[in-house]
Amino acid sequence: MRPLSWAVMAFSVLLVVGCSSSGGGGGKLHMAFIYSTTSQNPFQEMAFGAKAAAEDVGGIDLVENAPPAINGPAEVSQFQAAIRTARDGIAMETLTPDLFVRPLQQARDAKVPVAAVDTMAPADAGVNLYVGNSNTDLGRTLATEMLKHIPAGATGEVVLGDAIPGLTLLAQRLDGMKQVLQEQRPTLTVLGPFDSGSEPVDNFNKWNNIVKAHPNAVAYLGAGASDAVSLALIQKNGGRKFLVASCDPDAQALVAVKEGYAVALASPEHWLKGYIAMRLLAEHARSGKPLTEGWWNPGGLIINSDNIDEITARQQDEQSRKQWFAKVTAQQMGDQGKYLRPLGEAN
Repeated sequence: MRPLSWAVMAFSVLLVVGCSSSGGGGGKLHMAFIYSTTSQNPFQEMAFGAKAAAEDVGGIDLVENAPPAINGPAEVSQFQAAIRTARDGIAMETLTPDLFVRPLQQARDAKVPVAAVDTMAPADAGVNLYVGNSNTDLGRTLATEMLKHIPAGATGEVVLGDAIPGLTLLAQRLDGMKQVLQEQRPTLTVLGPFDSGSEPVDNFNKWNNIVKAHPNAVAYLGAGASDAVSLALIQKNGGRKFLVASCDPDAQALVAVKEGYAVALASPEHWLKGYIAMRLLAEHARSGKPLTEGWWNPGGLIINSDNIDEITARQQDEQSRKQWFAKVTAQQMGDQGKYLRPLGEAN
């Protein structure tokens, strides 16, 4: 009987070790961040933030996957693979949320916690945590900043560009821009939004055509990440400057602000969204406490000539981002109720 007893004991030890290899109790966590594409700044920023959160919590095997260009079906496949391997939690950002109804239900059935980042999950998918800024407010603040350069009573055209027509979050930004323009400069004629394309080359070509069709516009406003970059290059190629404002701190967009080819950028602070989502998921996995529910709005930031040097320094590398955001993340994680609202209020 003695050899059998030792075998039972050995099996029991292996069983305990195996059970503690994931989830709470200090074992290794297996998590993932699945996002739209590696080709554009907003999504790279979110991935940097998610990675920083995993580093801060520690003991996390984090997988970050995205297609090389926007490809909803390919992203679905990556998400479904993550359901099998990232059992402790998945943060997910997508530009094609309608494709994720069934995959998100699969994650729920497998009891894998999911947080939606940047784009809300479909209403019936069972995802109760959304980390994203108010895009309506982002559009309003960008238009308000731009109007500092357009006097009251001015006439002419303001042209709007929409990088991904049909995507709710960009439509919300554009709605916010229109609200401010109509309220504060009713003498201006607002045109668009015109399809300005998402991928950088397509974005440049489409903006080039838009500017040719409306060469004397008072201003050009973009809702996407490539708009300021394209419009700066169009100005350089044409040898003239015009009024530009757009979104996202793409490295070349920051150069456009520094060189005066864009008056402002509205940053949705994507890094912060990736960080908060992954941090909440990781703390849930570590503690076993219920996952935070609701809409976490981390806010946004206007980048202009006043703070361009500071933000350019922030964006140098992953470590400079992490250092700059350290105070912000500590403040938000320490006062969570200030940033949480019901999911139905997300805008």
